[in-house]
Amino acid sequence: MSNSRKPAILGGTPVRTQPFAHRVTMGQAEQVAVREVLDSDVLSAFIGSAGKFFNGGTRVLEFESAWTSTYGFKHAISVNSWTAGLVTAIGACGIEPGDEVICPPFTMSASATSCLFYGGIPVFADIDPETFCIDPASIERCITPRTKAIMVVHLFGHPADMDAILAIAAKHSLKVIEDAAQAPGVFYKGRPVGTIGDVGGFSLNFHKHIHTGEGGVIVTNDDRLAHRCRLIRNHGENAMEGMSDEEMANCIGNNYRLTEIQSAIGTAQLAKLKGHLATRTLLVDHLRKRLQGLPGLRPQAHPAESTHAYYLLPMHFDAQAAGMSRSQFVQAVLAELPKPQGFEGTALTEGYVKPLYLTPIYQKRIAIGTKGFPFNLAPAGWPVYDKGICPVTERMYEKELLLCPVVREPLTTSDMDDVADAITKVLENAEAIAATVQSENRLFTPVEAAISTDVR
Repeated sequence: MSNSRKPAILGGTPVRTQPFAHRVTMGQAEQVAVREVLDSDVLSAFIGSAGKFFNGGTRVLEFESAWTSTYGFKHAISVNSWTAGLVTAIGACGIEPGDEVICPPFTMSASATSCLFYGGIPVFADIDPETFCIDPASIERCITPRTKAIMVVHLFGHPADMDAILAIAAKHSLKVIEDAAQAPGVFYKGRPVGTIGDVGGFSLNFHKHIHTGEGGVIVTNDDRLAHRCRLIRNHGENAMEGMSDEEMANCIGNNYRLTEIQSAIGTAQLAKLKGHLATRTLLVDHLRKRLQGLPGLRPQAHPAESTHAYYLLPMHFDAQAAGMSRSQFVQAVLAELPKPQGFEGTALTEGYVKPLYLTPIYQKRIAIGTKGFPFNLAPAGWPVYDKGICPVTERMYEKELLLCPVVREPLTTSDMDDVADAITKVLENAEAIAATVQSENRLFTPVEAAISTDVR
């Protein structure tokens, strides 16, 4: 065997040693926008009381208007993080102590912990093995008389099955909240995600498609929910004169406001979103074609009738068909490529987050205070947070899921060829790798840790 065909993990020559190009996100448009704000000397124009500036200054309003005009949302409400956006959406939907919110367990922690801030209790439904989004059939099995809402996560940029979810919500009079942190600009059957349900939104954290460092945008077509979101964002207790008891509920004491500088950056960033999405689709299509037919590996298919943001490209891995374990495969592929400089420079990682119900908050039922609130408001033995309640999620986490983060700008199809060549070379040498490389139960690297926490 020539040294070029010998796996690098066994002493051969790697496919590539040059690092993948860094993603440079700030350009001239952002620099000009920031300078204009600095020159104005108005870095924030919010005032936490009723009046002209309760909803922010010029740049905030321009940024929000850009979202509504670009995607047809009736309302866009900027916030200082998407975690704050999720908490705001939960509060606006009227979640009260003891109310249950059905959530997927394969997502960043805030998708579920946002319920806890108002005393809501997360109940976990399993995911669909193809979309990795919450499975409507599993949602139906989780509904009780205490269920008030469904938290939908459009994971990795693939839209969830919204038609089925909305049918369930209508049947049981439930609110639908869309966590589209990883899916800006995505359309489900011609409708932009975020406002297909009652309320939703996007993350502007630094490693999302577009960003303001930290930040988020809530979107809704519901006037009442929009008003409540704006109250929760900005010390609503100072603007409650004449409001009913129901309107006042949950609208207290928060400062989730985005600054004028962040908003100016966000407006410049939003203009780049469609181009980024087009680039990622091009790269994924090229990589998918190169990987077609390889044993044990199946990239996620593009959604029918919908679009995909490709925050990451998920792949299914079959160890038996590949002839090696998942950890052996990932170790061998990474050895063929440059050492990652941060998570966006790694070609492949395994798994995603640990199923949320297996983390300490849910295992110990300790969230607000030390006495078990709000879990102590649920009937004895409910919700169930035992291992095995979401078998598809656990299977993907432990055995089947691979993620490819390098399907992003400014990389090219030539970069994707190097990734495909590395994967092909490893699979061609599966027998030798399986016999030599130590197999871990699950290879968890600092790179994967960065991906799996996926800040909202």
